[in-house]
Amino acid sequence: MSDADVAAAAPSDGLIARMGITIVEVTADTAVGTMPVAGNTQPYGLLHGGASAVLAESLGSLAAMAHVATVDPEGIAVGVDLSITHVRSARSGVVTGTATAIHRGRTVAVYGVRIVNERGEIVSEARLTCAIRARRAT
Repeated sequence: MSDADVAAAAPSDGLIARMGITIVEVTADTAVGTMPVAGNTQPYGLLHGGASAVLAESLGSLAAMAHVATVDPEGIAVGVDLSITHVRSARSGVVTGTATAIHRGRTVAVYGVRIVNERGEIVSEARLTCAIRARRAT
């Protein structure tokens, strides 16, 4: 996926930007991005689980979009199922998410997403399923 494609998929006024997520790499097999803990915490000062879910779904969706480009250049990928388990808290710093393809098919793409802290310790583990569909005329 080119930088222009990532920019189009992650507009400057969208959720990815509001969460402070930086996209590092996107291919059909993997997507990597970082997110600051600051500004994405719950009332106890810990990284909000929903923020981790946003990072996981964003990375998996971007990788799925790169996959769709190889199947149907006019197609789209939409998340239909997200499961995430939080195993360690984060209070500061930056977390890094890596989405890795589990299955890349014609109608479904599945990605595992691991989120780690700056010490490389697992914070959350997620699984995202995306449906691959034809783009509707607007």
